[in-house]
Amino acid sequence: MADLIILPVITLGVILGLYELFAIHADMNFRGSHWLGHGLHAVVFMIVALFAVMNVDFFLEITGLANSTIPFITNPLVLRILVGVILNIKMHGTSAVVHGGGLVARGMAEHWTHTTIITVLVIIMPYVWPFLSPIVPSYLGGG
Repeated sequence: MADLIILPVITLGVILGLYELFAIHADMNFRGSHWLGHGLHAVVFMIVALFAVMNVDFFLEITGLANSTIPFITNPLVLRILVGVILNIKMHGTSAVVHGGGLVARGMAEHWTHTTIITVLVIIMPYVWPFLSPIVPSYLGGG
């Protein structure tokens, strides 16, 4: 049975959430409460997204969907990509709402390049984590 992964999710969520925050800060060079508020928002949602992608196998097993005949549901990569697309839409939607950027989602001038990099990192993290885990301290989920 697949294990529920929690501590690495928090560690990686903080790292990638801060990367998202710094990427946005570099795009817009904004200051003040928007920076802090978006930063907290970015870290929390990054942890949620990473929890989803890192625990897809666990979710499929406990729900019994691992034995389903529907290929879309049983393919962990497809589910991870779906979470990544939702995360990307969320990042652009948040950016548009914060400063009224409209449909182009350039409210805080967040570039598609940055959100795409962040999305790809989230999607591939379950595949990269086994290689990173040995160099991460055990109190951060490595080991």
